[in-house]
Amino acid sequence: MNFLEKKIYQLIELTSTSLPSDVEEAIARGCENETPGSPAAAALEAILDNIKMARSRKRPICQDTGTIIFHIDVPELLPFSQRKFITAAKNAVVQATKDTILRQNSVCPVSGKNSGDNLGEGAPIFHFHQHEGDEVKVTLMLKGGGSENVGTQYSLPNHEIGADRDLDGVRKCILDAVIKAQGRGCAPGILSVIIGGDRATAFEASKVQLMRILGQRNADPILAELEIEMLAKSNKLGIGPMGLGGETTLLDLFVGTMNRVPASYFVSISYMCWAFRRHTITINPLELNPNK
Repeated sequence: MNFLEKKIYQLIELTSTSLPSDVEEAIARGCENETPGSPAAAALEAILDNIKMARSRKRPICQDTGTIIFHIDVPELLPFSQRKFITAAKNAVVQATKDTILRQNSVCPVSGKNSGDNLGEGAPIFHFHQHEGDEVKVTLMLKGGGSENVGTQYSLPNHEIGADRDLDGVRKCILDAVIKAQGRGCAPGILSVIIGGDRATAFEASKVQLMRILGQRNADPILAELEIEMLAKSNKLGIGPMGLGGETTLLDLFVGTMNRVPASYFVSISYMCWAFRRHTITINPLELNPNK
């Protein structure tokens, strides 16, 4: 492995086996809020034990190591080859799969054949962006299929749930999404909501928004208030961890916006399970010498 492959491999191992501190702390707070001895408390205690064992043994937190999503921020003036980065990342993914840090998760939708190495058409996923910083910033998210399955999108007005094209309609969409997810998204989860945009970019933005630290509120006071309100209402539904009942249905809820065309009003919702695997590394551009 060259230098870049090693760095990406280390990022994959960290992300698959160790939850970020903000997520683990939120789960611990949820456990403290549940009634001792209740199914909800038992579920969260088991989750916390699982997190500790995965970290100490360097084994995957969840058997579904999920969709592999890379976000790469590159300094504006840095000569940087996306092709070389993708090659290095794919090599690291193949090795991590061989080492069982990642499950064999890439399946052709037509033949049903598993590639066996997590590579394939559109796999892994790469998003490249320029930024004003001096370092290359690489963020990896591993998004499990169970949480992806309960993501949803609404086109307002929606007469089925009585949602009009306003924030009250957005509120109804959020609660409907939480109720329909129940425990199937491996609750407690994190909901990321984008109001506006188009069908494709709004969903993508909802996943990017999951990079926020839990507890970090939107800078817009109206949206910040909406986040707090809907988090509280979601946790009063009684769904709880794994749908077993309790006070901790969601660990957090994020809301963002994108401008829309007059004809469309989308509410796009991504759900992330408690196994919220995302980590970031920075790389000094001087270390990207291809000979390393």
